Amino acid sequence: MVDLEELAKQGWLTAAELQPLSGFNAERVDYGLVKPYRIERLRLASERFFANGDKKSRAAYAEFCKQESSWLDDYALFMTIGEHEQWKEWSAWPQPLASRNPKSLAAFEKNNSEEIGFWKFCQWSFSRQWFALKKYANERGVRIIGDVPIFVAYQSADVWAHQELFELDDKGRPTLVAGVPPDYFSETGQLWGNPLYRWDEHDKSGYAWWIERMKHALRFFDLVRVDHFRGFANYWAVPATAKTAIEGQWMPGPGDKLFEAFQQAIGHLPIIAEDLGLITPDVIELRDRFELPGMRILQFAFGEDERNYFLPHHYISNCVAYTGTHDNDTSVGWWNTASEHEKSFAHRYLNFDGNEINWQMINILSASAANTVIYPLQDVIGLNSEHRMNMPGTSEGNWAWRFSWNQMQPWHADSLSELSLRHSRKVNTA
Repeated sequence: MVDLEELAKQGWLTAAELQPLSGFNAERVDYGLVKPYRIERLRLASERFFANGDKKSRAAYAEFCKQESSWLDDYALFMTIGEHEQWKEWSAWPQPLASRNPKSLAAFEKNNSEEIGFWKFCQWSFSRQWFALKKYANERGVRIIGDVPIFVAYQSADVWAHQELFELDDKGRPTLVAGVPPDYFSETGQLWGNPLYRWDEHDKSGYAWWIERMKHALRFFDLVRVDHFRGFANYWAVPATAKTAIEGQWMPGPGDKLFEAFQQAIGHLPIIAEDLGLITPDVIELRDRFELPGMRILQFAFGEDERNYFLPHHYISNCVAYTGTHDNDTSVGWWNTASEHEKSFAHRYLNFDGNEINWQMINILSASAANTVIYPLQDVIGLNSEHRMNMPGTSEGNWAWRFSWNQMQPWHADSLSELSLRHSRKVNTA
């Protein structure tokens, strides 16, 4: 997200234009309210930059556009056509634009150069701000983990610009889409709807698109968590006409070939494998063959007995352990709705009286063998279900939680520091 105050420091926005948004709730993001407010100001900043930008800034912008042209040109063109076509799905655009006729694209680009420039300006502004933040973090010993979902959205520049790499018909519509089969949580499975890859076409290119995607992610992040890692071993393919995921079938993924291509192009792979859900031996073999750390979630640990895979005494060093992820309830929220069996088992296993379950869970993770442990901020503060980040399977009200600095107290940092030092997760430099 572009910081508008930074654009104001460049002289491209005024203080009056940064007045607080009327009706804004500091605790929850209202995207419907925020988006038009921000787009309007980004357009103002873009117009002033192109009209009055200094020579140094213009040169930096031009260099960015040149270096990122492999994806930026398609992205800016996609966004501009999308806006022109009232954000209809790209397969419903005029056929020459949907099928990427070179003459039609060139003519559209010539007639809409200012709007294309606006979308490039937004990406340039974000990029320069992001890398300043990353530099600040890295200089202080903080590494940033990003997320790379295995699939991409149909309505995206990725699919429009590389139609040959996806399971599409001759009109550009998906023929097979992603999902997962029926399981304990859903009798009909989950129908995600993302277009699936034509892995044979990726193989012919030496996985060039995937390599560029991963390289780009690793420029922005120090590590990446690859979502739905099991899909690289085998994935659930559902006919695009299906109403539920029941009609799908397992199909073989790229397996070793993709990760060998990554190694040849990138070297060491700073990747976390999201290996949750129904994991089969071939998924474990793929993960371990490339020495990728998997994930362990403590909230999943207490539903059975001491043999549970997610209990800390089963952890290996090459894993990443969480109290819960963005898809889980907060630890306090989980505890408030946990079954009697879970609570009884947790009392015995954690050896505690039920107070501050979040810190009990943080403590036992810190003491575990896992090389990396992650605690959601909601668990550090001790917040309940009202502050949950995401509810899987729902499309409303997610990713809207915000914290404020008055929720943070010095003892939060002191306690984390003490635990990290006690469990050799921090070097004492005092």
